[in-house]
Amino acid sequence: MQKTVVINVVGLTKRLIGEYTPFIKSFLEQGKSTFVTPVLPAVTCSAQSTYLTGKYPNEHGVVGNGWYFKDECEVKFWRQSNKLVQRDKIWDELKKANPDFTCANHFWWYNMYSSADYSTTPRPNYLADGRKTPDFYSHPAELRDTLKAELGEFPLFQFWGPKTSIKSSQWIADATIKTDKLHNPTLTFVYLPHLDYNLQRHGLNFDIISKDLNEIDAVVKQLVTYYQEQNTSIVLLSEYGITNVNNPIHLNRILRNEGLISIRIEKGLELLDAGASKAFAVADHQIAHIYLNDKSLKGKVKSLLEKVKGVEKVLSDEELQASHLAHERCGDLVVVADADSWFTYYFWLNDAVAPDYARMVDIHKKPGYDPVEMLTDPKDKFVMAKVIFKLLKKKLGFRTVLDIIPLKAELVKGSHGRIPEDTDDYPILISNNSDLISEKMVASTDVYHILKQHVNLN
Repeated sequence: MQKTVVINVVGLTKRLIGEYTPFIKSFLEQGKSTFVTPVLPAVTCSAQSTYLTGKYPNEHGVVGNGWYFKDECEVKFWRQSNKLVQRDKIWDELKKANPDFTCANHFWWYNMYSSADYSTTPRPNYLADGRKTPDFYSHPAELRDTLKAELGEFPLFQFWGPKTSIKSSQWIADATIKTDKLHNPTLTFVYLPHLDYNLQRHGLNFDIISKDLNEIDAVVKQLVTYYQEQNTSIVLLSEYGITNVNNPIHLNRILRNEGLISIRIEKGLELLDAGASKAFAVADHQIAHIYLNDKSLKGKVKSLLEKVKGVEKVLSDEELQASHLAHERCGDLVVVADADSWFTYYFWLNDAVAPDYARMVDIHKKPGYDPVEMLTDPKDKFVMAKVIFKLLKKKLGFRTVLDIIPLKAELVKGSHGRIPEDTDDYPILISNNSDLISEKMVASTDVYHILKQHVNLN
């Protein structure tokens, strides 16, 4: 079997490869590439699960970064158990073929309790006093201690939130190389999220993102240079392309104005009561699942949402089947934004009664994806002073919350999830094994088979 590494450069597209990514450009020119038709929804968890199983969401069940857990009547995002992916992974199949095969998975999602031999994934500690401290989970458990001793603590607050930076991707790359030196796995997956941040904050503004492109290019160079010395098959891969947006759509507010959303009041603030709502939206970038507790409203809700400015289409029934989304976890309807738009989870009509988590980085409490978590209010000149003061209070043992996230969806300038019009905005696969890339365009499910071919080269 051929030693192989798959470097997931999140958000990488042909449009971004050029003067600011000289190493990636060189790797592309020396190898072979193909566009990847994005899976719908073109979001992290769905794309990764499709690549790793060779199946679409209607089979592997990952219909988004989160969904409505109907038996619990709760919306949950960013779960971590690999058991949520309902099909075998590529490493399961390769192990059946060769018992000597081993696999390392660094920070691809659903990375806990899988059958990968070595794995790392973000896992903060939530302490009894309300604090959240950086940490990560590993298998085997001692790998965590080894990596911490050599690399220091995983920079969780540079992985997501207003302080995101190249530090998290750099740490993951360093951990990947350290694990490879220790265990020499046959197949390694590594996740580099850096481009995801400013591309969502600023869109395709090269005056700003040129620095990010330079930074991720350097990390990719480090990894590729290391693996070239190991005579490794190298694949650069991305999950989706991010494009410019300027129109946030608040689907839950639209449904609420029609009397379809139920709200609970807790200490004067509003919470979405999904289990009691007739219809509600689970927003996920440019895709939203609409769940109906009253199925008789399907036609009415579909007609209502089709008229919303910025909605490209509303999928139901046969349309969901044709889009490979027909799964019990899927919404009764799936709304797709147009090229300029994206969906918020916002359900309140007055910011004064927004839930406390709305102004915080809290990916698990919010009933939808919130890219505004990466931003602070540019008009608030004292925001960093507030952060420093609040952190000091925490260190002194006082309870406080970092409520610094603005309720200004219009600050977001880039998004993904729909299928872009231009293939230059499609995800891309680049390999140093030119013989294994024969098509100019492949389906998302084909990535699985291409990766298997790389491992089975010998």
